[in-house]
Amino acid sequence: MSYTFLQEYWWFVISLLGAFLVFLLFVQGANSMIFSLGKTAEERRIVINSTGRKWEVTFTTLVTFGASFFASFPLFYSTSFGGAYWLWMLILFSFVLQAVSYEFQNKLGNFLGPRVCQVCLVINGIVGPLLLGGAVATFFDGSNFLVAKANLTDGLQPVISRWANSSNGLDALLDVWNLVFALAVLFLSRLLGSLYVLNNVDDATLRQRCRRQVTVNTVLFLLFFLTFLVRTLLKDGFAYNPASGVIFMEPHKYFNNLVTLWPLLCLFLIGVVLVLFGVIRTVLSKNYIKGIWPAGSGVVLVVLVLFLIAGWNNTAFYPSNADLQSSLTIANSSSSQFTLNVMFYVSLFLPIVFAYIYYAWKQIDRQKITKEEIEQGEAY
Repeated sequence: MSYTFLQEYWWFVISLLGAFLVFLLFVQGANSMIFSLGKTAEERRIVINSTGRKWEVTFTTLVTFGASFFASFPLFYSTSFGGAYWLWMLILFSFVLQAVSYEFQNKLGNFLGPRVCQVCLVINGIVGPLLLGGAVATFFDGSNFLVAKANLTDGLQPVISRWANSSNGLDALLDVWNLVFALAVLFLSRLLGSLYVLNNVDDATLRQRCRRQVTVNTVLFLLFFLTFLVRTLLKDGFAYNPASGVIFMEPHKYFNNLVTLWPLLCLFLIGVVLVLFGVIRTVLSKNYIKGIWPAGSGVVLVVLVLFLIAGWNNTAFYPSNADLQSSLTIANSSSSQFTLNVMFYVSLFLPIVFAYIYYAWKQIDRQKITKEEIEQGEAY
C-alpha cells in the first residue's frame, strides 16, 4: 500500500466518523426541544429517556473522531485542538454537562432539582451542534493559525503551530459563513431529533408535536444549508500542488472536486433524495414513523461527501487565513507511513464494532417508550 493510498484511506475513515457524528446529533437536537415537545413533567421525561438511551453513542463517536484525527493527522490535532482550544473546550464542556445532567437529574442528592438539569440538556442541545458546525465550517472557510515546522528544532520553544491571535478558536464564530453552517447543523440536529422521537416514542400527543417540528426545522435547515452549499461550490477553494506542496487558490475548487470525483456526486444526490424522502413521507403520512432511517442514512452520505471533497483531490482540508502556505493537507499533516499502515489493519475491526452497535441499538429499541414504562420502570 502506497503512502498516498493510506493518507486518503484515513481521510475516508475520518470523514465516515464525522458523518456518523452529525447523524447522532439527533440526541442534541431532541434535547434542545425538551420544553417545546414536552409540556408536562411526564412528557419531558419521555423525551429525555428517548435520547438518554443513545447519548453515550454520540459522546463515544465524538471522542473516537478526535482520537482518530490525533493518530492519523497529528499536525491537525496539535494545530486545531491545541490552538483553538477554547472552541473545543466549550464543545467538550457542553457534552460533559449533558452526561452529568442525564445521570443526576432525578437522583436524591440533586439539590438543584430536575428542571435545572433539563435546562442544561437544552443548553447542550443548542451549543453542541452550533459549535461543532462552526468548527467543521472552517474546513471550507479557513482558520487563523501559523505552522512553522522548523520550530521543532528550537530547544527553547519547540512549538510547530500557533494561533495567529488571542481568540484561540473563538474567532471562528465571528465568520458569518461559519455561523450559517453552524445554524444549518443545529436545525439538522433538531430535524433528526424530531424524527427519532417520533419513531422511538409511543405517544400520540408527542408524535403530533414531532411532526410539526419536522416541518419547521426542515425549512430552516434547507434555508441555511443551501445558502452555505451554493456559496461554497461557487467560491474559490484551497488547492495544493502535489509535486511542490505549494498551496494556491483555485476557482470553484469544491465544485470541481464534485465533478472530478463523480462517484461522490452520485452519493451526494442519493443522500439528498433519501433525506427528502424521509421528511416528505413523514409530513404527508400520519402513520409513517420511520423517517429517521432514510433521512439519517441520507445525512451520513451527504456529510461524508462534504468531508471528502474538503480533503481529497489535492485540497487543503484545514486552510490558514493567516498564512496560505501554513494550510494543512492530508499529505503534509499525516502520520508516518508505518503508523498509518499499522492502523490500517486495526481499522479492519471497525465493521465488527458497527455490527455490535447495530445489534445493541436494536435490542434497546425493541419496544417503544410509553408513559407506563416511565412510571413503572427505571428511567432518567
